[in-house]
Amino acid sequence: MTAEDDSTWLIELESAILDGCTPHEINAITKGKKIPESLRPDVWLVCLNCHEMGNQLLMFDEIFDLTNQNELRDNVKKFVRKLDNEDDEKLAVISDIESILTFYCKSKCLTYASNNGWIEILYPLLSLKLPRSDTYNLFDRILKLYIPNGCTPNGVPFHILRLIIQYHDPELCSFLDTKRITPEQYCMPWLKSLFSGTCNLEVVLFMWDLYFQRSDPFFIFFLCLIMIINAREQLLQMKNEDKSTIVQILSKMPSDLEANDVSDFCSLAHYYSLKTPLSFREDVLEVLFSESGLQINSKLYSQALCLPVAVHELIESATVDMADADAVKFFLVDCRPAEQYNAGHLSTAFHLDCNLMLQEPNAFNTAVQGLLNSQRQALAAGSLAAGEHLCFVSSGRTEEDSYAHMVVASFLKKNIKHVSMLDGGFVAIHDYFGPHMTDCLEEHNPSLCLVCAPSNNNDNDVKATINRTRDNIPAIQLFSKLSSAMKAKSQEVKGKLIEYIVNPNSTVGNGEWHISANDRKEQRYRNVPPVFSINDEDEETHSDLRRDFSSADNIDEVVEIQSFLKSQHVVDNFACQEVLSNGYMFDSHLIVTETHLVILREIPNKKGLAKVLSRRPLSTIVKITAKKRHPELITFKYGVPDGDNLLIKDMDRFLIPNAAVATKIVSNQIVSQLDNKLQ
Repeated sequence: MTAEDDSTWLIELESAILDGCTPHEINAITKGKKIPESLRPDVWLVCLNCHEMGNQLLMFDEIFDLTNQNELRDNVKKFVRKLDNEDDEKLAVISDIESILTFYCKSKCLTYASNNGWIEILYPLLSLKLPRSDTYNLFDRILKLYIPNGCTPNGVPFHILRLIIQYHDPELCSFLDTKRITPEQYCMPWLKSLFSGTCNLEVVLFMWDLYFQRSDPFFIFFLCLIMIINAREQLLQMKNEDKSTIVQILSKMPSDLEANDVSDFCSLAHYYSLKTPLSFREDVLEVLFSESGLQINSKLYSQALCLPVAVHELIESATVDMADADAVKFFLVDCRPAEQYNAGHLSTAFHLDCNLMLQEPNAFNTAVQGLLNSQRQALAAGSLAAGEHLCFVSSGRTEEDSYAHMVVASFLKKNIKHVSMLDGGFVAIHDYFGPHMTDCLEEHNPSLCLVCAPSNNNDNDVKATINRTRDNIPAIQLFSKLSSAMKAKSQEVKGKLIEYIVNPNSTVGNGEWHISANDRKEQRYRNVPPVFSINDEDEETHSDLRRDFSSADNIDEVVEIQSFLKSQHVVDNFACQEVLSNGYMFDSHLIVTETHLVILREIPNKKGLAKVLSRRPLSTIVKITAKKRHPELITFKYGVPDGDNLLIKDMDRFLIPNAAVATKIVSNQIVSQLDNKLQ
């Protein structure tokens, strides 16, 4: 390409700016090129829509009297001292930054805080050498449009970033989780300053050139993702390094970025953005990047097992032409129990009965291998069911969802990428189709469907129906297209995958099984009903925050397992797996002592060592329950008598191979302790 040809886009860009173009039009002209210094101010003013804002600084009274004005001034001086500018230039920079920040705090009724990234954001803007009013407008728009709300410890943006990391690189995410390293510990400055606090000026200018043209504030999360994934090999080799060393390396990674790397860096971020379900960011975009004052429930993301996908995106993906290589295509995994699946399901879904994981582990492993083989076959054949992204569909009911979570957690533990769950489960699909159920669901039977006939469910625990139907979708056309696509797919799924779909009937007896009253001898708690039973009641929702090792306030008690088991007070012990409410499972030990139930969780990569999670007094155990269908899944409930009732205050749940023996020993020990008190 000649120099003349190479400069054509510059002429076109300059002309477009004069004609009042849009950021999208600028992006189409530049195609990822670096903006020349002469045009950058105008390009940024266009991309940030600053031309109609006027001179807001006319309202500034030039009185510097913030409550922490001295702190602001000292921070500005400290920052400018690091710059390479001449001394007279430094004085001008100090004056401009302090004036802009002071007026911003006053006009927005905000309090200045150190390390909020504002000074770092202003420095690249001042390099444009615009009038102070334009610099202020750019600063105002960047903070409003591009800095996520909630950049505070344990804030929503960091939970969202962790879910994105897990989606694209579960192995790396698991490594960081094991080291108790959360995104906020290394990328707080990245989000607060759009990398301007950690990258050199040339890199920041080029990065912002590309960033502002996209008009996509969520793009910062993919820039962070690439920064982390780029160092995955180095990080995974640091298994023996301490947490602070790894955090320090992560924090400093952006400083190694050079201007020549920026184009590839942003291109990779763009690629990963295309490979991430769109509905996930749509659901949080308005909350993270607006002044609407909307609040988001942090627990929705801090306690999410994996990335959630909205029903409209899942359904629409089934109609996307495979020629569209950039579109996210899902391989649907319906993990409801067999009887629910047979009462209605999407034809494009592979059935993986969540009950198999506990009832028939070998059959479950066979089914999982079949699922992965089928996914590969579908991709190779260009099938309508093909998709690199696994989306698990649960029932949307509390009873089965805990088991579905365990299934999903097992896939994440295998470091399988692109794992998500449908937000709302099958209830959301059912509601989405509404009157078009017959056309869009395979073998739908209203009399057996637990959403159509909730009275069929003994627990009567169908969740509130989720209505996320998008009004801008031409429903009839979509349903018609879905119907033909899914019906065509139906026979293909049944023909190719029948050998992998395993749905054995439950072999567990239907009768009530409970620990004999003889095991409790003659005494019972006064005014308290029998507390040891194996039943199908739904456990109360409980918090796993006590188990959260990411908490900085946790003080770990580490013990050597074998030495602990040899203690004279230990009555018996049982190797088991602790099951959290989100489905995560941890190798653990249940220790029965003369007076307590002690829970040890094994420490990964430290053989023979464990953390003491809790020491539960036996006297606080008021109920031991299990599922008839899964007698190895035991729940210990803790509380106190409350009149004729029980007040449950906490609970633990375990998968115990010798559950019958374990519960009998625990109950006998409780009764023995009670006997001693009554003597």
